[in-house]
Amino acid sequence: MLFGFDIADRGIVSVGPYLDLVMAWNKGISYGLFQQDGEVGRWVLVAIKAAAAVVFGAWLLKAETRPTALGLGLVIGGALGNGIDRVLWGAVADFFSFHVGSFRWYVFNLADAAIVLGVILLLYDALLGPAAKKPA
Repeated sequence: MLFGFDIADRGIVSVGPYLDLVMAWNKGISYGLFQQDGEVGRWVLVAIKAAAAVVFGAWLLKAETRPTALGLGLVIGGALGNGIDRVLWGAVADFFSFHVGSFRWYVFNLADAAIVLGVILLLYDALLGPAAKKPA
């Protein structure tokens, strides 16, 4: 999106009635929380992403079901993808903007979508999967 599509120079590109492509640099975490303008904050967020990837990687090694393994892989991949953006650019490049009428949801990228899907899979497996159905 940054170089092949050159989203930064295109402005808002309407893809459909509910989706636009826009360029937004996120210096915070999910939903733009905890915005970091300085180098210290940037590297703290990189360290948090790396630590999360290690913790989830250790969990992945012990995963017993396919949905858990896939969910963890998506979360790890998304965290690493956003971490790479933060290392290279100092912020995460977000570009998908869903909207309904004048209501606009936050702008996100593929790594964010992978994280959300991964969490959904983890919740599904924990609440409805084989482990949830075993008697305690």
